[in-house]
Amino acid sequence: MNEIIKVNYNGDQFTVSARELHNALGIEKRFSAWFETNSQGFVDGEDFTSVLSGTVVNNGAHRDLQDYNLSSDMAKHICLMSRTEKGKKCRQYLIDLEKAWNTPEQVMARALEIAHKKIEEIKTQNTFLIEENKRMKPKEIFADAVEVSNTCILIGELAKILKQNGINIGQNRLFDWMRDNGYLIKRNGTDYNMPTQKSMELGLFEIKERTINNPDGSVRITKTVLVTGKGQQYFINKFLNDEERSA
Repeated sequence: MNEIIKVNYNGDQFTVSARELHNALGIEKRFSAWFETNSQGFVDGEDFTSVLSGTVVNNGAHRDLQDYNLSSDMAKHICLMSRTEKGKKCRQYLIDLEKAWNTPEQVMARALEIAHKKIEEIKTQNTFLIEENKRMKPKEIFADAVEVSNTCILIGELAKILKQNGINIGQNRLFDWMRDNGYLIKRNGTDYNMPTQKSMELGLFEIKERTINNPDGSVRITKTVLVTGKGQQYFINKFLNDEERSA
């Protein structure tokens, strides 16, 4: 089939450029005035949509022109209204094109094309989700959870949380690590395993004191070190970051 007028194929319908149709019909009337007259009774957004088409002017510069994508029904109607031989030929051309467009083979081809595009969209989305999942390391997820926690926990409980998330460390080793890295006091004495000044200034620990009355009437004070919500976030991030760097 010889091409009389260029059409745009998109989705399950084809459209016709109003300017292409204007030229194919050999209309001498200015395009804007012609379209204003012939678009009466048609609905913007349903029968036609506004677009810009480009052209090159005499000095070589690019210029945008107002154009419209017409539905096949609107284009055929305009051809009929022209009441010219060119109008009849263009209308018949569009009718024949529409018949070919709606053959089972073409319908199937378009369905396969749409399915292929959908698959590509899903692949792109999945790629994004995989990359986002890599970016959202456990350290970020658990940091968010701990950040809003107002509950202080024992160092042994922190060791369990770390172990559940791939950090192979137990309570005793965690105490050793905290002493070796300056978070707990290392020297022997009454303040052994108490938070260092640095740790307290960072807000990583709290000390819970409890008074115990002995049978002989004396009073004994015990101190328990608790990891604050901020401390939990700090140590979880630190261990997971170290784990990532060593991986």
